[in-house]
Amino acid sequence: LETIPPLPDLLPLYYRRLFPFSQYYRWLYYGGVQKNYFQNREFSFTLKDDIYVRYQSFSSQAELEKEIQKMNPYKIDIGAVYSHKPNQHNTVKSGTFHALEKELVFDIDMTDYDDVRTCCSAADICSKCWTLMTIAIRILDRALRDDFGFQHLLWVYSGRRGVHCWVCDEAARKLSVAARSAVAEYLTLVKGGEETVKKVVLTDPIHPFIRKSLDVVEKYFTDYAHEQAILGHNKSVDKVLALVPEDILFIVPMHLHIFSGDDKKQQYFQEEIMLQYCYPRLDVNVSKGVNHLLKSPFSVHPKTGRISVPIDLKELDKFDPFAVPTISLICEELDQPRTGEKESEDKKEKENENNATERRKIRDYKRTSLAKYVKYFDQFLDGIACTWKGELLKKSGML
Repeated sequence: LETIPPLPDLLPLYYRRLFPFSQYYRWLYYGGVQKNYFQNREFSFTLKDDIYVRYQSFSSQAELEKEIQKMNPYKIDIGAVYSHKPNQHNTVKSGTFHALEKELVFDIDMTDYDDVRTCCSAADICSKCWTLMTIAIRILDRALRDDFGFQHLLWVYSGRRGVHCWVCDEAARKLSVAARSAVAEYLTLVKGGEETVKKVVLTDPIHPFIRKSLDVVEKYFTDYAHEQAILGHNKSVDKVLALVPEDILFIVPMHLHIFSGDDKKQQYFQEEIMLQYCYPRLDVNVSKGVNHLLKSPFSVHPKTGRISVPIDLKELDKFDPFAVPTISLICEELDQPRTGEKESEDKKEKENENNATERRKIRDYKRTSLAKYVKYFDQFLDGIACTWKGELLKKSGML
């Protein structure tokens, strides 16, 4: 059973000494290319006892830090960039306050796979079903980069049972609701609710996007099907058989033989089964809306205590959600005795008191398991910076 972490004790320490505010601000400021981009961004806080505070906004990194350290939110959500400062939305003339831009976002939650996973259900996950998240990231990341041309994709572990993707390219942030819907529809293959038995239907010829998605699924499918024992007992065998066209199903006692027919409609049933079991299941509504809120990276999951950390795709197959640091762990790591090297850093720091607070914060998270995730976030931000610096140079006529 999950033990709920003592958040009231730990959050003040986390926000005071570990939360990566400078990187966070650097991300959402986007180089200041667009005026008031950070100032007009909505943040929403969930406080103790599920008190929900929307339309928070901040004029600077210092103000954001001060307010978060004062309120110690259990959860932080990020919303859109609005036409006016969100914290003044009540004073704006009626009908003029509206969402202008936001990253294109995707939310994949393991509970949406409950009809095809046998190991866990509801909020529970394990290494056997986590493969579904790996497949989802591989398929969507490739499609968003190759088919749509986006470059700056931040994949984040939700802290419990899912992943989020933030597409941060300027072109993605400016997409209309209609365009976001079109991207989400393009990426959706598994259709129909609980009452729909067959949720994937392919037509001839198979679209190149589906073919490339199948290439990803096929790499993982054999091991996944074996681990989930999808032909291991009667109930799961029946589920698979329900997806096989009747006229090409021939059952011999004690053996299952599936013969392919010639009918075009039936020739892809094996691919359809693989996709129904493994293709990413998106919450399309999250992606469609510009003003939809999504849990912030580096927020703490209130039930598990795990930090919502960015995922390095170079290490994706090794990513273990159970190895992601909890707030309890990183706060404990802060209390570990200092080494000689750290003490010499302290002396240097005292020589320059001006930046002491910021420097101490950098030093503090580097002493914990959070360090590698912040380092990866920094690398991601370097990539975005290269792009907006190039844009600024173009605008100034220097390129």
